[in-house]
Amino acid sequence: MPNLILADLGAEINANVRSALREDIGSGDITAQLIPEERLAHATIITRENATICGTAWVDEVFRQLDPRVAVHWQVADGQQVSANQALFHLEGPARALLSGERSALNFLQSLSAVATRARYYADLVKDTHVKLLDTRKTLPGLRLAQKYAVTCGGCHNHRIGLYDAFLIKENHIAACGGIALAINAAHKIAPGKPVEVEVESLDELKQALDAGADIVMLDELSLDDMRIAVALTAGRAKLEASGGINESTLHAIAATGVDYVSIGAMTKDVKAVDLSMRLSL
Repeated sequence: MPNLILADLGAEINANVRSALREDIGSGDITAQLIPEERLAHATIITRENATICGTAWVDEVFRQLDPRVAVHWQVADGQQVSANQALFHLEGPARALLSGERSALNFLQSLSAVATRARYYADLVKDTHVKLLDTRKTLPGLRLAQKYAVTCGGCHNHRIGLYDAFLIKENHIAACGGIALAINAAHKIAPGKPVEVEVESLDELKQALDAGADIVMLDELSLDDMRIAVALTAGRAKLEASGGINESTLHAIAATGVDYVSIGAMTKDVKAVDLSMRLSL
C-alpha cells in the first residue's frame, strides 16, 4: 500500500486553499477593512491540547495566496507530537492578511492534526505487532488526499486512494459478476497489474479468493478464531486485511491474529478538531 508524501501534493494544496479562501473571503473581508492597510502585526498560534501536527503546508499556502509579505515561522513540523499550550508557529506581516487568513489556516491545521492525532493513537495501540493500519475512503469530499496524508503523519498507512487505483471486489460486485472467481478473472483482464482485493465473509470464500489469485483478501467481520485460521490457510499466498466494526477495544486482538492489514474508517471519519488559538499583537 503506497503512502502519500507531501512532495506529491503541491497542486492539491493550492487547490484546497484556493477553494477555502474563496468560500470564506468571497468578494472581500469587510471586517479587515476596518484596519489601516499599512498596519503590521505579529501573531502566535498555540494548541490547547496534546496533538500530532499535520497541515503546515496548507497554512503556508493560505498566507502565500493572501499576501506573500506574511512570514510564517514554524516551531513544529508535520508528524511531531505537541503538548497543550505549546506554540506551533508565529506570523508577522500586514494585519489585514493575518486576520483574513486566520480561520482558513486554522481550519486546515486543526482538522488535519485531528486525523494525524487519531492515527497516532491507533498506531500506538498496535506498535508491538507487525500489522499495518490502513485508512479508507470515508473522507471529507474535496479533502481526501489531505486527510490521507494526515494519516501517514500519524504513523498509519493509505489504502487505495479512490475507485481507480485498485480493485476492491465486494459482496454486490461478486453477485453481479456471478461469483468470486469470475470477478477476479475479469479484474485481471480489465486492468492487468492493478491490485485485486476481494472481500470475503467466510473461510470458504477465502479459499475461493486464494484459488482465483486475489492479491489481498479482506476478512469482513470474521471472528478472531477464524482470522487465525485464515492466516494459517493463506500461508503467504495473499495479504490479509481485517475490516468491519473495528474499534480501540478490539484492535489489538485483531492485529495479534497475524493479519497483514487492519482498515479503520474512524481514522478519518470520526475525528474531533484539535483546539487551536491565535493571539495577535501589534
